[in-house]
Amino acid sequence: MDKHRQKEYGEVKSLKRRVVITGLGAISPIGVGKDDFWQALMEGKCGIGRITRFDPSEYSTQIAGEVKDFDPVKYIDKKESKRMDRASQFAIAATKMAFEDAAMDLDKEDRTRIGTLVGTGIGGIETLHEQYKILFEKGPNRVSPFFVPMMIGNMVAGHTSITFGLQGPNSCVVTACATGTNAIGDAFRIIERGEADVMVAGGTEAAISPAAVAGFCSMKAMSTRNDEPEKASRPFEKERDGFVMGEGAGIVILESLEHALARGARIYAEVAGYGHNADAYHITAPAPEGAQAARCMAMALADAGLKPEDADYINAHGTSTPLNDKNETLAIKSLFGDHAYKLAVSSIKSMTGHLLGAAGGIECIATALTIANSMIPPTINYDTPDPELDLDYVPNKAREGVVNVALSNSFGFGGHNATILLKKYQA
Repeated sequence: MDKHRQKEYGEVKSLKRRVVITGLGAISPIGVGKDDFWQALMEGKCGIGRITRFDPSEYSTQIAGEVKDFDPVKYIDKKESKRMDRASQFAIAATKMAFEDAAMDLDKEDRTRIGTLVGTGIGGIETLHEQYKILFEKGPNRVSPFFVPMMIGNMVAGHTSITFGLQGPNSCVVTACATGTNAIGDAFRIIERGEADVMVAGGTEAAISPAAVAGFCSMKAMSTRNDEPEKASRPFEKERDGFVMGEGAGIVILESLEHALARGARIYAEVAGYGHNADAYHITAPAPEGAQAARCMAMALADAGLKPEDADYINAHGTSTPLNDKNETLAIKSLFGDHAYKLAVSSIKSMTGHLLGAAGGIECIATALTIANSMIPPTINYDTPDPELDLDYVPNKAREGVVNVALSNSFGFGGHNATILLKKYQA
């Protein structure tokens, strides 16, 4: 490549670089915005209630973690917002919050060095449902010309890139419940390799729709504790009977350490390790004994150059399903041995519900704030211990504690496993 074209297209750096988190954007059933989200976690607030986005009367599960009082026009031009699925609206709003939190002036940045890696587990299923109804009731000529670009999953990244003018790497991860963590881990690798200086990364989901809820009900995967919605999600607890759907978005701003220091950015935590692998076992059930989940966590530790005994906290996948919670506990005990009993392990899904493709993003935010604030979020609704699950699940109340090294787990349908490792930043 001649010098002129090298200058035009940019030079790819080859050194492995350190990566830090400098901005957080949270949209969740317990709060919109980083501060409200964190305060709710510390208070053990639950965001689960009866579904209001449609009439759930005929469904076996009638509860979910809905995002309340979200007005897309606060973040997006009104005309443009109508051409987006709710999942894309969440992604753009959370990204706007994250850039503002990072105090990053995009007009002063080289946008060819800022990329987007935002994923979704299900994508525009609300749009799909609405347009199919129009097709069957009113005919093909009434289907919206925006149907396809509203519905396809990659648009959560496409819209985000376009809205903020980000011309660096642009991709979308779709790995079910592992999506958000895979997106952050893959974005971490992009900066580490020198292909970008800044990445918008995380997940978004807006799947509380008649079709999606019906599908999960048919699988008998969700809690049916409809009379006590606030108590329905109870990870690791003896009476758990399934997960509770949630919606929202979790977006983080990742930067190379060099870039962050050059602009005097606040650093929440350093992304130090990433592991991802496959159970190769079953389309929905986790592999027995959690062997590959354990290996996934081990990969993240090895990537960070750390040992199991260096870990202080695990933000667990913790879905409140009988199989996942048992196998994740077995995986932790298998990898960490005696140190497993010295770890704090908690699941914020007890409060937010399961945000599916957005879970890893919102849980990364919770983990970064845990490190930054030296406070560990609880697992609420932990009333009766399960004798088979005997770790410290931080029951019911937040706990003060210095966390230098934390892992965040996400395990998805299809056997997708992903773990990111965050640590307290040290120069």
